[in-house]
Amino acid sequence: MTAPLNLALLYGSTREGRFCDTVADWLRTLIDQRRDYTVDAIDPVLLDLPHRHGGAPSADLVNLQQRIWRADAFVLVVPEYNHGYPAALKFVIDSVQAHWQAKPVAFVAYGGMSGGTRAVEQLRQVFSGLHAVPVRNAVHFPQAWDRFDATGQPRDGEDSRRAATRMLDQLAWYGYALRQARAAWPYPGG
Repeated sequence: MTAPLNLALLYGSTREGRFCDTVADWLRTLIDQRRDYTVDAIDPVLLDLPHRHGGAPSADLVNLQQRIWRADAFVLVVPEYNHGYPAALKFVIDSVQAHWQAKPVAFVAYGGMSGGTRAVEQLRQVFSGLHAVPVRNAVHFPQAWDRFDATGQPRDGEDSRRAATRMLDQLAWYGYALRQARAAWPYPGG
C-alpha cells in the first residue's frame, strides 16, 4: 500500500477569539477518518515567529520551514478579512518560499457574504507564483458564524461533508502524483 500523504493543515487566522478553530476542528475530524493522510496541524498562534523578514531565523521559523518541506500537500483554513486574506498568513507563506514548490494546496474558507471566495482567489495567485498547485475544489462557508451549530458542526451537514470530501479526494490525487514526480525528477524551481 502507498504511504499516506503528509498533510499540513494550516490555520489562517491569528485573531483573538477567531472562528478558525471551529472550521479547522470540523475539517480535522473528516481528515482523521481517511487513510490517505497523516496530519500536521500548523497554527501560527503557537509559533514564535519574527515580526519581520530577514536576519537570523528563529527556532520556530526553522521548524515551520521543515514542517512545510516535509508536507506532501496543504489545506489552508482561511478567513476573509477586508476582501483579502490575513497578513499573518501572508507572513507565514512568504517565510517558507521554495518549500511550497510542486505540492498541491486546497482551501477551506469562511467569512461574510462571499464565504472567503476573494481570499481564496488571491491565494491561488500567490501559490501559483510559488510554483505550488492550487486544486480546483474548495469549501466555502458564507456567514460562517451562522452556518455552524453549538457543537461545531455545519448546519447543512451532508452538503459540507460532500464538498470537503471532493476537495480532499482531489488533493490526494495531486498529492500522490506530485510526490511521485518529485521523487523521480527534482523540480527545477523558479
